[in-house]
Amino acid sequence: MKIDVDRTKCVGLGLCEAADPEHFEVNDDGKLMLVRDSFTEDERRAVEEAVRSCPTAALRIVGALS
Repeated sequence: MKIDVDRTKCVGLGLCEAADPEHFEVNDDGKLMLVRDSFTEDERRAVEEAVRSCPTAALRIVGALS
């Protein structure tokens, strides 16, 4: 599974980073950086929380676990 970011919607508030710093980081310029764009089933809960925390709906989960 992968994390997809709609950069046209992301405003860099950092709520995703607060929810899951293993996958998300807002840099000094206020731009979201994906630390890792894929995740395991064990990490899914944290990623889903980060996706839900985004007030602009800029994040989504795509694909399936292999």
